[in-house]
Order: sequence, then structure tokens, then C-alpha cells
Amino acid sequence: MKYYYDFHIHTALSPCGDEDMTPNNIVNMALLKELDMIAITDHNSCENVEAVMKVAQGTNLLVIPGMEIESSEEVHMICLFPSLEAAKAMQEIVYNSLPPLKNRTDIFGKQLILNEYDDVIGENDRLLLTATSLSVYDLVKEVERQSGVVYPAHIDRKSYSIISNLGWIPEDLGVKTIEISRYAEFDKYISEYSTFNLIQSSDAHYLQDISEREHFIELAEKSPAKVIEYLNKR
Repeated sequence: MKYYYDFHIHTALSPCGDEDMTPNNIVNMALLKELDMIAITDHNSCENVEAVMKVAQGTNLLVIPGMEIESSEEVHMICLFPSLEAAKAMQEIVYNSLPPLKNRTDIFGKQLILNEYDDVIGENDRLLLTATSLSVYDLVKEVERQSGVVYPAHIDRKSYSIISNLGWIPEDLGVKTIEISRYAEFDKYISEYSTFNLIQSSDAHYLQDISEREHFIELAEKSPAKVIEYLNKR
């Protein structure tokens, strides 16, 4: 069955994310756009995932726990997990791999932690918008330990992508999926990178940027495990 997705959405926890990117706003926008599944992928953190999952309960929208983790090579990698517990376990590894720097809200913006009612219940004072000490190889290994999937984000971009920073996708990295940004030419990249699954997501930092009902994957059932299984195979 076809399921329409957007696997790269930021909340107000990401300092570059708009403060309107609250759990209820994100879920309602995804429902308005008739998406079947989304992933919450804040920078180096998953602290707003649970709230978004709670808001989506009782709807037809599947919310997959995730993060956009920045490797030591300054490559952004999308990491999706089968459960909130697995995402939190990876978050602890990421937090221990971040430099001991505090966020500068006057430069980077606020990092808001929200509940399912869109109430601000805290702020993350770590500098999330920076590289961890984990290499791309480390990320693959650690995410696999959590039974998740990891793949390079927005490979078409000139910064923070595996192509711009490393020059290529190492064969021994073992990733089966790659992501392109919402304005990239799908046909061009599917031809050039035919040995990979190709995902096109929004990288939404604003509500209006969440994907329309355009991109789909075919699965036997709608579940995080089946999404991860699909993205881990080619």
C-alpha cells in the first residue's frame, strides 16, 4: 500500500525552527496535507518527539521518532528509530558527544521543549546546532544498535551534506537510502544514484514547508518497523 510521507521535520526545539513549529501545529498541518507518516528530526535531539506522538494518537498519522544528527565531518544524517525509547537512548549518546557549549539564543534562536498542549515546559541550553564527535561511521554503528536506520540528509546541498563535505558516499558506509531536499530534481537524482532508495523530504522549519501529498513509499503495513526495514534495504 502507498503511504505518503515527510521524514524530515523540525520543531521549535531546533534553534533554526520557527516557534510556530509546535506539536499540534505540525500534526494538524500534516493531516491537512493528507500525509500518512512523518518523522520528527530536530538537530541532535529528540526531546519534542514524545509530545508530537501524543498529539497524533487517535489520528491516522504515524509519527516516527528521529533526529538529524551532525557528524564530526559536519555531515547531517537523518536517523529514524522504531520506538521513542530507542531514540532517547541514541539522544544520550549524542548529548555525550556534543561539545560543552551553551546555546546563544541571541545568535541561534531558542530551543523550546514543548508538551502535547503546546505549552513551553523548558529550554534546552546545549548548543544543538553544531557537530558531534561521532563520525558518519560511528552514527551508522550506533543507530544500528538501536535497530534504526540512518541515511545522508539533503545530498544536493552545498553545505552540511555528505557530497559537499566528503565528495562522495563511501561504499563501505553501508547506507541504502539517501535524501534530497524538496526543490531538488527527483528524476535527476534517481538516475544518478540508482543503487540507493531515494527519499525526498521537506526539512521543514516552517509550517508551510511541510510536504504536500507527493512522495510515497509502498509498505505492507504502516509502522515504524516497516519504514525502517524498507529504508535499510535495496
